[in-house]
Amino acid sequence: MLSTSQLIITILVASVVTFSTRLIPFAVFGKREVPKIVKYLGNIMPPAIIGVLIIYCIKDGYAFDMKILAPQLIAIALTVIVHLWKRNILISISAGTISYMLLIHYVFV
Repeated sequence: MLSTSQLIITILVASVVTFSTRLIPFAVFGKREVPKIVKYLGNIMPPAIIGVLIIYCIKDGYAFDMKILAPQLIAIALTVIVHLWKRNILISISAGTISYMLLIHYVFV
């Protein structure tokens, strides 16, 4: 169990690191044009990270155990459908998460 001072230090360190990662691009580039490679990475990284997260989430699907794999695939499909329909990441992720939780608790028990 962490003491109160350890918790405060942890929160302060996390805050400083988060603030620094938000500040560094402005400090480095300022008003200058952002390099093409940075723009390219900014466009390609979010879908790549989402793809890796999807694979990570279904990696324990135990091949053909439908009790485990089916709710994951249904939630992924629903997330994709809602995202194509609404084009809103928050709504898409929320729909997928809520549907997955409902499926594993009430349908695939």
